[in-house]
Amino acid sequence: MPTDPVFAGITDEAADDLGGQLAALDALGWRTIELRTLDRVPVADLTDERFDEVATTLTDRSMDVVCLASRIGGWGRPVTTDFRHDLTELHVLARRARSIGTRYVRIMSYPNDGLSARDWRRQATARITVLAEHAERHGVTLLHENCSGWAGTNAERMLELLDEVASPALKLLFDTGNGVAHGYDGFDLLADIADHVEHVHVKDADEHGFTIPGEGEARVADCVKLLQANGYSGAWSLEPHLAIQPHEPGVLAHDAAATFIAAGRAMAGLIR
Repeated sequence: MPTDPVFAGITDEAADDLGGQLAALDALGWRTIELRTLDRVPVADLTDERFDEVATTLTDRSMDVVCLASRIGGWGRPVTTDFRHDLTELHVLARRARSIGTRYVRIMSYPNDGLSARDWRRQATARITVLAEHAERHGVTLLHENCSGWAGTNAERMLELLDEVASPALKLLFDTGNGVAHGYDGFDLLADIADHVEHVHVKDADEHGFTIPGEGEARVADCVKLLQANGYSGAWSLEPHLAIQPHEPGVLAHDAAATFIAAGRAMAGLIR
């Protein structure tokens, strides 16, 4: 018997504070959250005391955590940055992931910073190999997203990365809207990697910016059908980008919660 889909949300796009984030999920009737920031502080940078408070609140509210979204290998950490930052963040997040009941940590594969194509590939894959070794020892799984980095926009590179790292602690995360935002065909990329996708972010976009899922040019419905046809059984995690400017500091739009909820209802309709 098919199971009901699991809907989750990266809820710092609905509110800064945990109460507001959970209120958005309550409005949608969802019981799963993907944690990235709380009060604009990345999960890895929260004090132990604050993280314990968050974990207790989530347990009391019967809320599951599907993934911790890290900054490892992301747009703010090109391949020339000090690798110790990523190792430290992984150590913290792995411990927190285990304590909060999830095994997933989202990563990317390092934007270039002046290296040759060959050196960029070599250093990015070497770093992720080490990260995967640490993740495996910690009992967590790294999810590489089709976003910033050496393998971020190219299916062949993603598969090459999986082959080279050759670790059960490295899987793929597919974001439905990143192709439009980064100038490639996300559906075509998904067709090549669908068997390796362990987690999904849902957003949509067109030439003017991000949109409600199903209203843009990312072929979200087609991506959903392809994933379902390939037996995908993981969570569908909403990351709409409707109330924020990606990678830019600043406050959420005044209607952030309302737009998040509207996007969530649209996403659930597409998937159901």
